[in-house]
Amino acid sequence: MRVFIVGAGETGTHLAKLISQQEHHDVILMDEDPDKVDFAYDNSLEIMPIVGNPTSIRQLKHAGVEETDLFVAVTPSESANILSCMIAHRMGVKKTLARVSNYDYFLPQYLPYFNGLGVDEMVYPEALAAQEIYNGLRLPWTRQYWRLFGGRLHLCASRITKHSPMLGKRLMELSDLDEKHFHIISIVRGRESFVPRGNDTLEVNDIVYVACNTQNLDTVREYCGQPKVDVRKVIIMGGSRIALRTAELLPHDMSVKIIERDLEKCRELSEVTNDNTLVIHGDAADSDLLISEGIRNTQAFLALTGSSEINMIATMNAKHLGIPRTVAEIENVDYLDIASQLGIGNIVNKKIIAASKIIRHLHRIDISDAKTMAIGHGDVLEIVITEGSNITKAPIKDLKIPRSITLGGFLRDGEVYLVEGDTVLKPGDTVLVFNINASDSQLDDLFK
Repeated sequence: MRVFIVGAGETGTHLAKLISQQEHHDVILMDEDPDKVDFAYDNSLEIMPIVGNPTSIRQLKHAGVEETDLFVAVTPSESANILSCMIAHRMGVKKTLARVSNYDYFLPQYLPYFNGLGVDEMVYPEALAAQEIYNGLRLPWTRQYWRLFGGRLHLCASRITKHSPMLGKRLMELSDLDEKHFHIISIVRGRESFVPRGNDTLEVNDIVYVACNTQNLDTVREYCGQPKVDVRKVIIMGGSRIALRTAELLPHDMSVKIIERDLEKCRELSEVTNDNTLVIHGDAADSDLLISEGIRNTQAFLALTGSSEINMIATMNAKHLGIPRTVAEIENVDYLDIASQLGIGNIVNKKIIAASKIIRHLHRIDISDAKTMAIGHGDVLEIVITEGSNITKAPIKDLKIPRSITLGGFLRDGEVYLVEGDTVLKPGDTVLVFNINASDSQLDDLFK
C-alpha cells in the first residue's frame, strides 16, 4: 500500500515512522518546512521525504499523489487538511483522511457533506484523548478502559496488587473462572508485553488486559485486588483542548476544577465551560494551591499541559497527596515506558490514539475499530469475519494462531461471548483481536 502523509508534526512523524516499520507499505511524508522532514533521510526508516505545499495541485501531482492508496492530512491547519484531501480525492486517491479540530464536523448531519467533498474520514486527536480519559474515570481502578462492540464488551487494563487472589496461581487453574467471568488476553510485566499461556502466573505490579461482559466488571476489579473508588471531584492541570473536551464530557453532578497559569486562557475557558466547572488562575504544580483547592478530598487529578515532564512530576505529586486516580498526558513517546514504571497512573498520548484510528486502514481485512496500548506494546482490533475467512475453518484451539495474537471475545447476533478453545467463529461475527507484534501479513492471512 502507498501511504501519503502531509504534515510532519508530532502526529505525522509518529505515523510515518510507525507505518515504515511494517511490511509492504511505501510511505511519503510531505511538509513545507525542510527541517521537519530532515529525519526521514535516514535510509533505515524507509520514508520518502518531500518538501512541498500539500494544497498545491502542481506539487502534489509532481509527488505522484495519483497513485496513492491512503492520503492522510495531519498538518496544524484544519482548512489545509480538508482542502488537500479534496484535491487528492479529485486526483484519484483511493481513500483520504483529515485531522480536524472542530467537533461539529462529526455530527451525523455534516458527515455526508464532507464525504461528498472527498474527505472519507476525519480524526480529532484531542477529542479521542478526552473520550479515553472520560472512559477511564468511569472505572477508576483501571489503567486503560475501552468499551467495545458498542459497549457490549469491555477491555480493562489493571495493575495486580498484593491483595489479588490470583497471585501465584497458574492461569490454567483459573480456567473455569475465565470461561465464566473474564478472559486475560495480555500481561505487561516491566517493559515486556506477552500473550499469557496456561502455565504463566501473575505477579504483583503486573498489568493485565482483561476482556469481560458488563455484569462482570466488578469481578475483574476484585480479582485484580483493586479497591472501589467513586470519582465525584476532579482537578485538571492545564487548560488545553483535551482538558476542555474532557470537562465537557464529564457529568454535571461531578465537580471539576481547571487550574491554568495563563490568565487570558482562564478568561476564555470560563466563557465556554459548563456550570459544574470552575476555572482557577494558578499553578497546579504548587502543592499549597492544590491543598487549598481541596486536593485531599479529590478523587482524580488530570495533568494535561503541553509538557510531558511537568505532567509526570505533577501526577507523582498528586499520588503523594493521596489521589487515587491520576492521569498524565505524555506526548513524548520515549517517556511512555518510564512513566509506566514510575506508576504515575493512567497515560494518554494523542499521537498514539490518532495513529490507531488510521493504522486500521492499512489492512486488507475489515477492521471496524482499532486502539493502541499506551502501556506496553500492542493493538486491540475489532475485526469483522468475512465469508471464507481462515479463522472460521476450525475451532480456535485447532488453528495455527501466532503466539503474539490472542482473541478475547466476539459479537454474534447482538450477543457477546468470550472466546474459548472450542469456539468456532462464523462469517458476520465481530471478534476482539489482541496483537502484540504479528506482521500485517500474518494478521491478514488469518482473517482473509
